[in-house]
Order: sequence, then C-alpha cells, then structure tokens
Amino acid sequence: MNFLFNWRRRPLAKTGSVYVTEKSGVRSLHIESETIQSSMRLARPNDLELAYTRSMMGFLLFGPAPRRVLLVGLGGGSLAKFIYHRLPGTASEVLEISPDVVAVAQRWFQVPAGDGRFMIRVCDGAAFVAQPGPGYDAIVVDGYDGSAQVEALSSREFYDACRRRLDARGVLVVNLWGSDRKFNDTVERIEAAFPAGTLCLPAEKPGNVIVFAFRDPPGHPRWDDLDARARELEARYGLEFGRFVRGLRKMNPCDGERLYTSHGVTAGS
Repeated sequence: MNFLFNWRRRPLAKTGSVYVTEKSGVRSLHIESETIQSSMRLARPNDLELAYTRSMMGFLLFGPAPRRVLLVGLGGGSLAKFIYHRLPGTASEVLEISPDVVAVAQRWFQVPAGDGRFMIRVCDGAAFVAQPGPGYDAIVVDGYDGSAQVEALSSREFYDACRRRLDARGVLVVNLWGSDRKFNDTVERIEAAFPAGTLCLPAEKPGNVIVFAFRDPPGHPRWDDLDARARELEARYGLEFGRFVRGLRKMNPCDGERLYTSHGVTAGS
C-alpha cells in the first residue's frame, strides 16, 4: 500500500469495494478509499511503478535470488508480476483474502494465470502461514486494507509463524507506514520474533518504511560489498539498489565500514 491520495479521479471499473482509476498512462487500484494500493504504468506493465514496491526488492542485497517466495497480499500484483517476469528461477505463491481483488488484478493489471511456478490462493493469509507447510526463502507482506494495517498480519503470532515458515537464511519483508502511531510497536514485534536481526529501509518518497527480518544472522556486511552487490543487481533488474544501500544508513546502526543489524529502530531515527 502506498500512502498517496488520488482525489477526483473517476473510477475506470469497480468490483465490490475494489475500484480502478487511470491517469496519464498509470492505472491504480483502490480498496474502500482514495488511497492508492497499487499502480501500473500501461507502457511498462511488469515494472514496479511505486517506490515502495521497488524498495521491497531490496532484500536481494542480502542473498541470492530466492527459489520460493510467498507474497501475502496481492493488490494490483506489481511485486508478483515483477518476480514472475524478472526472476525466472523463482516459484511464487500469493495469498489474497479478497476474491474481488484477485478478479480486478487479473482483469485490469495483467496478473498472470497460474502455472508451474506461480499461483494465487484465495485464503486468509495469517491462517495459511500459521499452518505447517513447506518453507520459503522470502515472505513478502503488504497487509493493508483501505485505511490501516490488517491486525492479523501485524501480530506477534503472525511474525512468529513467518519465521517458522522461512528456510535457512530466509528473510521476511514487511511494508509499513512510518508515521503510523503503531509503527514502533509493530517493529518491536518483528524484532522480538526475529532475534537474528532486522533492518529498516525508508522508501524514496516519505511515508513507507520496509522492514527486513532475518531468520538467521546475516552478519555485518561491509559497505564496499553492499555497493558492489548493488551495482550487480542494478544491471540485472534495473532497480535503484545503490539508493537502497544509501537508505539503509538512515535508520540502522552503522559505521564507516559496516552495516549492523540490530533492534531498537524507531520512526524518525
């Protein structure tokens, strides 16, 4: 969910509480409010139009491309499409509680049909993650409705369940709104569930903050190594990984040589 507002656009389509708007070649999805949940540039439908979605891919700085990814929350399918088209060695599953969201995403946002490495489950994401099942290299959570973060997708129990469903060296990726009055409490719950370490990355435009939580200690990477990794990833995926590295300096303990994963990050740090 991106906390930008989209006043006075006439809906292009509406299904239940989900509706679509379009302006200047960009199509956007809304749920119950004017808040933009997802956007797609029609000329580049498989790119990541919104800065916060690009920032969520920053987890690639800390490991190889994942073999299996679980996405909790579909929206307009931006991340699902990017992973499907740009990470051909990755199999992904999407959990979405609303069949209306799935229908709109497939009709208006070019979300692909299921195949051997992509599927959508219409189900309660928190309940699915809590069940025993196969592990994932990454779990990516964007759990907002029209006005707030979904409580079931921000509880300590949910984050504990995410950690249990991650494979070795797996990472949880969570989109948060930095000025939310519950931001610090939510980060503390993630930290408690992931004692191996967490990092926060502010998105390019003020508002969204991405939390990376590691199942196993990621070490304390050197800035030189992160910069080299960023250049490699930028060439491969066309995302601004160099900016992500610079952004990690803003909200996490570090010195001139290294980035340190730790606890105690708060809004505005």
